[in-house]
Amino acid sequence: MKTFKYISMLFLAGTLSVSCEVDEYSNLNGPEVSDIVADLSRGDLRDLVGGTFYSMRNRLGTYYDDVGVVGREYFRFSSSDPRFTADLLGGENSVLDNNTFYTTGPWSARYRTVKELNIISDGIANSTADFTEAERNATRAYANTIKAHELLLNLNLMDENGIRLDVSDPNNLGPIVGKAEALTGILGLLNESATLLANAGDSFPFEFPVGFTGFDTPATFLEFNRALAARVALYQEDYAGALNYLSNSFLDLTGDLDTGVYYSFSLDATDLPNPMFFPLNASTAGARIVQSSFVTDAEAGDTRLGKVVQRDESLTLDGLTGNYDVFLYPSQTSSIPLIRNEELILIYAEASIFTTPANAVTGINRVRTAAGLTAYTGAQTEAALIDELLKQRRYSLYAEGHRWIDVRRYDRLNTLPLERPNDDVWSSFPIPLNENE
Repeated sequence: MKTFKYISMLFLAGTLSVSCEVDEYSNLNGPEVSDIVADLSRGDLRDLVGGTFYSMRNRLGTYYDDVGVVGREYFRFSSSDPRFTADLLGGENSVLDNNTFYTTGPWSARYRTVKELNIISDGIANSTADFTEAERNATRAYANTIKAHELLLNLNLMDENGIRLDVSDPNNLGPIVGKAEALTGILGLLNESATLLANAGDSFPFEFPVGFTGFDTPATFLEFNRALAARVALYQEDYAGALNYLSNSFLDLTGDLDTGVYYSFSLDATDLPNPMFFPLNASTAGARIVQSSFVTDAEAGDTRLGKVVQRDESLTLDGLTGNYDVFLYPSQTSSIPLIRNEELILIYAEASIFTTPANAVTGINRVRTAAGLTAYTGAQTEAALIDELLKQRRYSLYAEGHRWIDVRRYDRLNTLPLERPNDDVWSSFPIPLNENE
């Protein structure tokens, strides 16, 4: 894997947070950055893009633990921090804190990346270097596409509480907008990028990490962009739109389910390891323990149960006990998908429920048979197909950050299992405290 580095010390400690946390990081509004924005060089661009690939993985483990624990896919055991088994599970009188790591960490990390992407967009627009028009289009399209992805992750946590779409001026941040407006804005970024990519030539003026292999030219990056657009359209309940975007994505109903775009990791001193890795049979000091219904609800023979491994001994913490470890990512260098073909097939199936039910069954059966199951033989009513679709998404996309969002989309949060009588299931995370100051 090629390791990307930040520009000198500007990005070494992380970059910008959009609120009062900015003091913890380097000043991206200082004279050095002003010079870059005023006249971006090719070297500056390569370093800045490398910085975004680095920063978009910061606090990724916290994000997945947020959605995975609240969504009852697994429990995050940490004997040194009870908030994973108290706050996130709504234990006793616990509430979600708007001023602690599981809220502020992912929020600020995603906006740091957005700020870096804004610098790239401004810099390429102002540059007097010998960038061709196609290269400028490709760069802006990259920046907008990744920005859309980062904003969507924050919206996934905040849901109806909303997010900021505009953080271009740190002294005059744009308003926090509601979910519907945020989704429209995110889709707008993706569609603007698609137009730019159609006029972006054959290559980017910078390199991509290994996780983008196969999606590192303007034409193939457009397929990634359209896949993200399909995900957003699904969240908007625009099923015809989702199918339209899928038609220009890398959806392949007969292809490899794992084809896609990934976060990649390494053990290089200047890089990051996979934050979702814990060794098998880890102790309460740090473990991800499977919520038991994932195993007990599975159909016999479902090979997707290979994503979890039975422990040598059960593990108990804070009134929670589990017998299986999450083992979807078996090493510190395992990749984590941003989006992959199996999700696209399931988006195709879901959108087809509301347009062409027979096609929904085709998509459902693709993932069922790949998992060693027989074809679906149930009713083709909307209700029955939604039940089946959500079940397949649960197992196909386990621990990839979707379960909580899926049951919330269908108003089924009350179907998630509660291990303890006073636990609760949250529908959203609070806006960080310092965003309201």
